[in-house]
Amino acid sequence: MSENKQPSFDESSIADQIKDNDPIIDNKNIIEESELNLEQNRFECRGCGYIYDPSEGIKKLNIKKNTPFDMLDVNTFRCPVCRVGKDLYKDIGPKSKPSGFEENLEYGFGFNRLPPGQKNILIFGGLAFAAACFLSLYSLH
Repeated sequence: MSENKQPSFDESSIADQIKDNDPIIDNKNIIEESELNLEQNRFECRGCGYIYDPSEGIKKLNIKKNTPFDMLDVNTFRCPVCRVGKDLYKDIGPKSKPSGFEENLEYGFGFNRLPPGQKNILIFGGLAFAAACFLSLYSLH
């Protein structure tokens, strides 16, 4: 009969590797960071599309800058455009949120973490630079 030999390994080294690369700890950090940034999330009125941005506030309603949406009074706050209540607003996230899925933000050279406006500047700036380089070749004889 043949003997089944199992490869030997050190269980403590595997446990150490699991602790070092524990995705649960990383997920907790991500969740904590997103919970801390909830104060800066923008909210959109489903009635008219008005966006409440906490960093701007609303001068018309005497709401100061950096006032989180949760701190606004449910009974007195109304949309400045269509006058609907606070309960008809939905959370649309922060202003400079990276576009794309969360799991794809780690790929590439780090450009995936840029907000869409910065990506546009990078892409079209690179195209303009390349066009200028090609046009400068006409000056050579």
